[in-house]
Amino acid sequence: MKSVLIIGAGEFGATIAKRMSELRCEVMIIDSDEERINEIAAYVTDARIGDCTNEDFLRSLGIGNFDVCIVAVGGLFQTSLQVTSTLKELGAEFVMARATNDVQMKFLKRIGADEVAYPEKQMAIRFATKYASDAILDFIQLDSSYSIYEMKVPKEWFGKTLAQIDIRKKYNINVLTIKRDNKVFIPMFDTKLVKDDVTFVIGESKDIFKAFKV
Repeated sequence: MKSVLIIGAGEFGATIAKRMSELRCEVMIIDSDEERINEIAAYVTDARIGDCTNEDFLRSLGIGNFDVCIVAVGGLFQTSLQVTSTLKELGAEFVMARATNDVQMKFLKRIGADEVAYPEKQMAIRFATKYASDAILDFIQLDSSYSIYEMKVPKEWFGKTLAQIDIRKKYNINVLTIKRDNKVFIPMFDTKLVKDDVTFVIGESKDIFKAFKV
């Protein structure tokens, strides 16, 4: 069970807080807005009203005791920079901060952020990829090369087994799971693909696009 400090109870911070609480993390969230704190209090271990730019207030929280500190403040970017820097100075083990552009990402990393979230850019890439082809239902980018794609099975594969298609050898990609009739299962080599099957495949985008003729 991880101990998490989230600074900022806006939509971004509150969503993270709720999800991490569901995953059984001990979550403390702080914000200067009393209404926001009251709204999120029931979902987290501890919720406090306070000024995140006040070093004494942050020190009183025992920053070094948290496994993860997440800077989710909105408004002025200067605030994110200040809070991120202060957290590292107070001994934060791991700090994740939010950026809204490449310049912000660069500065946050420069002052010590261990990881920078860029949700707007990541979501834009996801939607651009998803809607570029009817065959692509969704995707998760793992790194600069590899991704997991949720793909509709091409009609040329209907009635054929994975062994007959020989996806791994021909295209250098792997089928992780198949979704059929709203049920997901791990396929075998003799699994026969049928109409309306959806595959979850992993590999390089260029290889996946070639296999599925995107």
